[in-house]
Amino acid sequence: MDGTVLVADDDRTIRTVLTQALTRAGCKVHATSSLVTLMRWVDEGKGDLVISDVVMPDGNGLEQLPQIAEARPGLPVIVISAQNTIMTAIQAAEADAYDYLPKPFDLPDLMKRAARALEIKRRSPVTRSPEATTSDGGGDLPLVGRTAVMQSLYRLVARVMNTQLPVLITGESGTGKSLIARAVHDFSDRRSLPFVVVSASDLEGMDGPSTVLSRAKGGSLLFDEVSDLSDDAQGRIVRMLDTLGENAPRIMATSQSDLMARMEEGKFREDLFYRLSGVTVDVPSLRERVDDIPLLAEHFLARSERDGAPVRRFGDAAVDLIRAYSWPGNVRQLENAVRRLVFTAAEDEITRAEVEMVLGNQPAIEPLRSGGEGEKLSASVGKHLRRYFDLHGGVLPPPGLYNRILKEVEAPLIEIALDATGGNQAKCADLLGINRNTLRKKITDLDIRVTRRRKLM
Repeated sequence: MDGTVLVADDDRTIRTVLTQALTRAGCKVHATSSLVTLMRWVDEGKGDLVISDVVMPDGNGLEQLPQIAEARPGLPVIVISAQNTIMTAIQAAEADAYDYLPKPFDLPDLMKRAARALEIKRRSPVTRSPEATTSDGGGDLPLVGRTAVMQSLYRLVARVMNTQLPVLITGESGTGKSLIARAVHDFSDRRSLPFVVVSASDLEGMDGPSTVLSRAKGGSLLFDEVSDLSDDAQGRIVRMLDTLGENAPRIMATSQSDLMARMEEGKFREDLFYRLSGVTVDVPSLRERVDDIPLLAEHFLARSERDGAPVRRFGDAAVDLIRAYSWPGNVRQLENAVRRLVFTAAEDEITRAEVEMVLGNQPAIEPLRSGGEGEKLSASVGKHLRRYFDLHGGVLPPPGLYNRILKEVEAPLIEIALDATGGNQAKCADLLGINRNTLRKKITDLDIRVTRRRKLM
């Protein structure tokens, strides 16, 4: 890499790590814990790339992006933040940040993004000056998650919210598909226009489709659980979409069924499928983001407290059980369980026994799965790969995709195998069918942290 990077973060460790890594890569680095200092450097013409935290002692890094763009059009900014909600990703996109990464970030990934930003800056020293906007959405959306799969979802939503493409939102029941649709509308240029959820009854009669369009008035139309619509209703939607005029609404649809599979079975109209699937947003189940479960549980506790409920906290054993449960009803089931625990717990600290009691009349604990019910591993992997390509907005991903994907699969496979064998590397190598020295090398190369592990039952 070649260029000067301005780093702004109030965490000294992060500043040190980034300074050392960027310097080794051939860059000059100026690091600060102050946004005032960062803006002074920008105004002085220093820097070919900015890497900035959001929450700083003297301000908000996102709020500085319009000023940076005005002072230095074309200066790329990579936003890093521990505020890992969809709000942060959307605000970064609205302010036209070059990229956004959640903390804790993967350093090699950040270095690749920085190298790409510097190369683009070198090729195009002046680019368009963004017109930054500020979201008027208000509060924090209940789309919480720090896992990589949720961060990918946030970035995809941020990229598609102001496109004209129809959006098909898929996922299991209770994952928050309607919340995603609402977020796409509320943070888009159409936010001041109506958001209309369409049911089958709305499409009945000769005037049904035209009435729906008049209600939308150029806003957004959501066909909720479109797979449940009859063939007649599907036909009405096709005809309606074919007659959209200049003031056409944004079209979105949700489905917990695999529409492509239903189409192949003759249970869903092919012409409607292709009209709805301009961009597919696949909302992950809780089984696909286990590390977010405790975070969500705490989020729902805090929400209950704000609503006047008793103040509660989870004991460690309770958290372990909540994390281990399969949550077939996903986020909706978790929220309902937490609400019940808030009012049934005997003390301020919620115990494991109390969690067991609440979950006793719900579906039994099952082994965590990475895909849908009965779904093959290849199909689950295929969904993630499609989402990865969608994140690049029609532009091909950077070269070296094959090795990156292999690394993404290898690392969790080895980690889970180590868990299953209680951290015994000899047993793990035998389980995987590889040489023990090969296993050790992969642990080092993939930066897998080897700690004392509990053998899976």
